[in-house]
Amino acid sequence: MNICVIGTGYVGLVSGVCFSDKGHYVTCVDIDKEKINNLKNEIIPIYEPGLKELLKKNKDEGRLQFTSNLSDGIAGAEVVLIAVGTPAREDGEADLQYIKAVARSIGENLTDYKVIVTKSTVPVGTGQMIKEIISNTAGHSHFDIASNPEFLREGSAIKDTFQMERAIFGVESERAERILKKLHEPFQTKIVVTNVETAEMTKYAANAFLATKISFINEVANLCEASGADVEKVAEGMGYDHRIGKAFLQAGIGYGGSCFPKDTQALLKIGEKAGYSLKIVPAVESVNKEQRLRLINKLRCAFGKEGLKGKRVAVLGLAFKPNTDDMRAAPSVDLIPLLEREGVEVICYDPVATSKAKEVIESLQSTSTLYGAVKDAEAILILTDWQEFKDMNLEQVKLELKRPIIIDGRNLFDPLKMRDIGFYYDSIGRSVVKIEE
Repeated sequence: MNICVIGTGYVGLVSGVCFSDKGHYVTCVDIDKEKINNLKNEIIPIYEPGLKELLKKNKDEGRLQFTSNLSDGIAGAEVVLIAVGTPAREDGEADLQYIKAVARSIGENLTDYKVIVTKSTVPVGTGQMIKEIISNTAGHSHFDIASNPEFLREGSAIKDTFQMERAIFGVESERAERILKKLHEPFQTKIVVTNVETAEMTKYAANAFLATKISFINEVANLCEASGADVEKVAEGMGYDHRIGKAFLQAGIGYGGSCFPKDTQALLKIGEKAGYSLKIVPAVESVNKEQRLRLINKLRCAFGKEGLKGKRVAVLGLAFKPNTDDMRAAPSVDLIPLLEREGVEVICYDPVATSKAKEVIESLQSTSTLYGAVKDAEAILILTDWQEFKDMNLEQVKLELKRPIIIDGRNLFDPLKMRDIGFYYDSIGRSVVKIEE
């Protein structure tokens, strides 16, 4: 099939590349000419394992091309995928300015039947708005709208596409349903067909529920710390129950990224507009905001009466999660400035996100190696669970540190092992390991 993907951000680029790898002919469109020129030269704007190689393969084989001209992009396309950003406005509502602009552009260039599919995460009712804009601009209604929300995880987006657990089709006609089924045929996934509004709501509901699981286990972790229980074992015991499952029960410093923070806020706004006040989601957000701040309190406890002023602390991990350079709503963005305001000298290391981090944390000091960051530091603060951090030589790290203090926001290590090596080790939802006198 010939398809056009509008927007070469995370969703659009990954979707376009993966659809082309399944044999479809894909044209990716973006108004950013510099980005398009870079993509033509196989320079990608995001870090995603395997994406660059897959892009090159399908571009070389003639199934993937890039353009800044929308009329060229949609000419001959059977399906047009809208994958532009819907960032949160200051009031938390999704900003649909890019969606509206794309809808007008599609209407101005729509000469034959196409299925116009929204992959961007949008509030309920956006599909109908897109339909109205395109119809009014084009002067006809010879098209179908559809909603096909994405469920990709940054860092494993290619796997999530090729092994997608389900595809949600929000459609208004049998013709659109047939075309979307044909598009997804190579993925052999479970398909749920519904109306457009239900598909739009499904994405928000899924993300809000996952965010709820994260905040719930973090609340349990905080209670475990106060009562002497071990949240890792609590989560293991819970996870064997098939009604609960093991996923998203890893206690830590909360969620970040481009989806959960934005989508929980947007869902609250959807509720407000519908005249319904959500009760659980605000609590989820509150717990998440407070959770990351607990690491600073843990650091204060480690130094006791000495305080934090003048201390040198190594921060390991800047991105909101491993295998990405995405800094949106990353804990580091909040915590590093807070530490600096308390007089802490912060030195950071992240395997891939340092350059992106410097765009949002102006004062950032960084090193190019893990051991360069920990050398002569008086404590380590772990914010991201990169595999490199899990594999670090703890004995060598201890030798490099001025003091053997690790505050672990991702529960990377076994407390008993940390005790045997001789660390002061404070993690999430587990008892503090103190250095024996």
